[in-house]
Amino acid sequence: MKPIRSMLFVPGSKENWFNKIPQYDSDTIILDLEDSVPNNLKEKARKSVAQVISPLVSENQRIYVRINRGPYGFDIEDLEAIIQPELEGIVLPKLNGPEDVDTLSSIVSEIEHKKNIKIGTTKFIATLETARSIYLAYEIGIKDRVVALAGVSPANGDVARSVGYQWTKEGLERIYIRSHVVLAARAAEIIPIGGLWQDVHDLRGLKEAATINRQLGFAGEMIVHPSNVPVINKVYSPSEQEIARYKKMIETFETALSEGAGAVLFEGEHIDYAHVNTARQMLKFADSFKETS
Repeated sequence: MKPIRSMLFVPGSKENWFNKIPQYDSDTIILDLEDSVPNNLKEKARKSVAQVISPLVSENQRIYVRINRGPYGFDIEDLEAIIQPELEGIVLPKLNGPEDVDTLSSIVSEIEHKKNIKIGTTKFIATLETARSIYLAYEIGIKDRVVALAGVSPANGDVARSVGYQWTKEGLERIYIRSHVVLAARAAEIIPIGGLWQDVHDLRGLKEAATINRQLGFAGEMIVHPSNVPVINKVYSPSEQEIARYKKMIETFETALSEGAGAVLFEGEHIDYAHVNTARQMLKFADSFKETS
């Protein structure tokens, strides 16, 4: 799975926004059929989203669609409309547990079969918005189609209502929840995604919150406004200074190896294979975005 720093929501009912999507420079786009679409526009949005997926992918956009969920399951009409070879995956809202992923996977497999799409092509990003789904994050994360866990925790949202915490900007009340999602995703060897920052014009606040999320171990964030994309991409990318330091670290270590040492002091710090492996991983991560830019 390619890395993801930014996932920008675009309402499926805002057709006049679709042509602007390539300008946003978001790593992935989530065409939304759920909460950002009024009920009376759901059917129209579904048709519009289904038609725009292929043209956007032809412009090198990675596309996910957030589908609707009803009282008994996920919206079958959404699935039948949007599943196509060009679609990277589906964002699953309001999961209750791993059994939801199993049920949806069977339905998606049937649709893929009918459309002559290779079974398993359509990936899932599981949004953990209930206390039970957060508790069972790892069990959800190890399901075959799941490529990322989204541990979003906005003010007064579904997670706050389900867990019962009182949201603060500092976020101490959400540290355990976010760290739990990160640990579950990393253990399942998939991507941990954070967010959502709601005060979209407070870019300083966004940067501060995203920096903390990155420090916790998140790999990227879901966002709701195009102005947030460059902030998130920068926070979740190694800086030029970091890249230069990683390169110098590797060079120093390789020199030490050639002289028969398996560990060495680098800028006053002890480094060995573990540190150099991290440096190489971060350089590879940085290069992955240069290749697609």
